[in-house]
Amino acid sequence: MQDDDLTRDIAEVPAVELINTVAIHLLSAAAVKLGLGDGPDAETEVDLDEARKLINALAGLVTAAAPEVGSVHAAPLRDGLRSVQLAFREASTIPDAPGKGPGEKFTGSVV
Repeated sequence: MQDDDLTRDIAEVPAVELINTVAIHLLSAAAVKLGLGDGPDAETEVDLDEARKLINALAGLVTAAAPEVGSVHAAPLRDGLRSVQLAFREASTIPDAPGKGPGEKFTGSVV
């Protein structure tokens, strides 16, 4: 496939689909870093520093994109974001202050 073919293909994809795809990848990666993935080693692969980065990026994307994608698309993304934010708080041995957890500068406190 040539570069022109790739450019043409992505040009045909609606923005809402691209935003949702990126958000789902960030959400999935955060869940894996929180030990919520499938497999026998899931809990040993916990990396809260990496999860925090991914959740912050997801929160920024979801917050910025919500007005553009509409509530039908934003609501499930917000739900997923809140789930990983709460999972992070549960997994963390040193709790963040309310409003200081990952992504909470964009979403407000989840506790």
